[in-house]
Amino acid sequence: MSDLVNLTIDGVALAVPKGTLVVDAAKKVDIDIPVFCYHPKLAPVGMCRMCLVEIGVPVIDRATGQPALNADGSPRLNFGKGLQTGCTVTVSEGMVVRTNTVPVTDAREDIIEFLLTSHPLDCPICDKGGECPLQNLTMAYGRDESRMVFTEKLKLAKHVPLGEVIYLDRERCIQCARCTRFQAEIVDDPVIGFHNRGRRLEIVTFSEPGFDSIWSGNTTDICPVGALTSADFRFGARPWELNPVASICPHCPVGCNTTMSTRREAISGGRNVIKRIMPRQNEWVNEIWICDKGRFVHHYADDPARLTQPLVRRDGRLEPVSWDDALDFVAGRLQQNKDAVAGVAGDRLSNEDYFLFQRLLRQGLGSGNLDLAERRLAGADVVARVGLSRGSNLKDLGRGDAILVVATDLHQEAPLWWLRVKQAAERGATLVVLNARPTRLDKFARFVRHYDAGAALPAVRELLALARVDTGDQPADAAQATANALMEANNLVVFYGAEGLSYDQSDTLARLLANLLLVKRGDDALPFAGRPNNGLVAVGRHANNQGARDMGIHPALGPGHSAAPSAGLNADEIYAAAADGRVRALFALGADPVGDGLMDGRGQLSFLVVQELFLTETAKLADVVLPAQSWAEREGTFTNGERRVQRFYPAIPAMGQARPDWQILAQLGERVGLGKPPFAASLVFKELAAAVPQYAGMDYRTLAQVTEQWPVVGGSDLYYGGTAYDNHQGLGQQTAAAAESGAVESYDLPADTPAAANPPRVGAVNVLPVRALYTPGTLINLTPVLRDRLARPTLHLNPDDAAALLVGDGDAVAVAAAGQASGAVVELDEDAPGGLALLSGVVVARDGSPRQATVRSVVVEEAGYHPALQ
Repeated sequence: MSDLVNLTIDGVALAVPKGTLVVDAAKKVDIDIPVFCYHPKLAPVGMCRMCLVEIGVPVIDRATGQPALNADGSPRLNFGKGLQTGCTVTVSEGMVVRTNTVPVTDAREDIIEFLLTSHPLDCPICDKGGECPLQNLTMAYGRDESRMVFTEKLKLAKHVPLGEVIYLDRERCIQCARCTRFQAEIVDDPVIGFHNRGRRLEIVTFSEPGFDSIWSGNTTDICPVGALTSADFRFGARPWELNPVASICPHCPVGCNTTMSTRREAISGGRNVIKRIMPRQNEWVNEIWICDKGRFVHHYADDPARLTQPLVRRDGRLEPVSWDDALDFVAGRLQQNKDAVAGVAGDRLSNEDYFLFQRLLRQGLGSGNLDLAERRLAGADVVARVGLSRGSNLKDLGRGDAILVVATDLHQEAPLWWLRVKQAAERGATLVVLNARPTRLDKFARFVRHYDAGAALPAVRELLALARVDTGDQPADAAQATANALMEANNLVVFYGAEGLSYDQSDTLARLLANLLLVKRGDDALPFAGRPNNGLVAVGRHANNQGARDMGIHPALGPGHSAAPSAGLNADEIYAAAADGRVRALFALGADPVGDGLMDGRGQLSFLVVQELFLTETAKLADVVLPAQSWAEREGTFTNGERRVQRFYPAIPAMGQARPDWQILAQLGERVGLGKPPFAASLVFKELAAAVPQYAGMDYRTLAQVTEQWPVVGGSDLYYGGTAYDNHQGLGQQTAAAAESGAVESYDLPADTPAAANPPRVGAVNVLPVRALYTPGTLINLTPVLRDRLARPTLHLNPDDAAALLVGDGDAVAVAAAGQASGAVVELDEDAPGGLALLSGVVVARDGSPRQATVRSVVVEEAGYHPALQ
């Protein structure tokens, strides 16, 4: 039988898939049925009744079982006794829908009138004014004058903080429940809900602190009125004053598509500034959602503490100089030390920046001492071979597919991936989670294994061995059943991180998981790698870990993961060599190794140059500081963890004399003999696309191509999809995984050597550093709206371990491990593994493997937090 259903809407014949709702079917042929409570990403509830339409279905002759016909041969239709909600009725064969009849129009007028009985007439001061569905539909269907008595209007509180981030205007709320349903259905954070009944029904928060969710900002996008506003934007600007500019979120490897809304302001000296960040639709990446970190952490781009001019150290002080003087000085000193020069880079920079940085070091200075500043997660070269294949979309995964997540907490490290993996599991995909501790993904998994701390590699080796065993119909234990579930899937996607792993261990983990994707059960079977909706995904820290490695930011691998002309020092070796004088000149690009605890001062360096946004701890010690532009001031590309290359665009003017990183590097390259510098980021991308095989055929025009997406959002009918922006600026392109071109050999790995048992001594505990989305840092610390949500250093302890250590809930403690010390507050957690403490809210230098730590109580005058943490 056909999967399509034929129907007619307002005389327009169409065919849509079975199960399609009437309101969605109408949308596909540009017939608008107004809605308030309905949203295409939420389950329908039929609460607001704004979508009432006339629906007729064919009358079936009981004798023949065939449609009854009128005298003229047309099908006889039964329209029932009343109107029906288009958001809850699914299409059926031969259905006829009428959306513009008098009864339908009268019903819409009545609904609008009812909604306005107690709605305030404050459109001129409402943040939603200009992009408000209720305002637009009132203009279309509202009456010229009210029949209600003004004195009977219900007066409710108008500035109710649901938390520090979201404010509620109870008078404006129309009780559509979009916000509460989003929190419960989509993101599994049911922290707000309805309270009371009738006209006094209101939204309240159930959490402490209020509205405690990393997704809260999305409720302001889908609210069809001005009831929910963010503390960051409310009363800040009118929508029609804003200029939308497409961008990409720089904070995690997902690469969410965003739109920056900017406005020129007198208070900012006439500069264009970012007023808000909104989601931009990309159904292959973030759909229409973003987390609150991506939404609110942008204030650093406009912060007055930004570096605005080049600085050179003279007589022990950093003093402003011209760009030419600074560049000449840097080029000269780097060439003087070219036999002992090194470079480290952060992972928030663009592909263009990385490409020119490695060219400056390798070709201009002849040095292979080049690496990312923090060696956290390895395996980008493995991902280039067996990564998620082109044509993949996590939204396509469901029943019959499988997802494996290893050594990562997606909810805190890559929230949109957590959301999309969760939804795939809800659609029926088999989810397997392997980690040393419980995470929020566990409740959606079919198989969960919590291995001992430090035992990630043995756990994955066991899984790989069992995956190669075909047990047929024989009974299987839990471990074998897990392997069978993965191998019997139609598609397999694997996410891996570095929680509890050293850098080298994460490299081994990536190769083990690659081998899993290359397993073939049977002679005729095909491996998972190389097919759409299959492959490996690395969960890096920021926006462009994959792009950095693709461009050759690696001591042994050049652009495209080819062998470098000569192997150099890795980041850890660079810092050691800087300390003892083997490296005399260091270029820190968008990195703060001193502030992050990776370097102890500048060591024996004779020259240190830092290219940064702020005067970081490393910059304070530098001989030259070069001011760079933020991602909001320039254009470029990021490559996300799924290897999708995406463009971002300039939204605000440069801060002072700051320049794009790629331009600074190109001008330095000219001074060391690399030829005339390119004058546009697009030309740099053209060069790198010619040098990096995976990027061949890409340019800024192909990255800007778009295709039609469903559901339709961002159009004039904001009542349907909310105020998320539609995408006209580019969906990006995925690089090809090597496995797509043919057979890829599995990795030959040495046998695993079990680690010796290392039970903690008395007064000590094994501590596992874990990531928190709001871990304090240079950028997030400049976000006022999230200041109270920043993760405080916390030691999560099982109650039994806490009792053994003689500490209790809320105690301030000092944690010392591997030469690093941190103050923290104890939080008793029944879910914390016995014998393992979890340390969050602290930036831990070096690797993230479990360390034995001493824990001692700290006496403070006021209970709560260690004094050093205030």
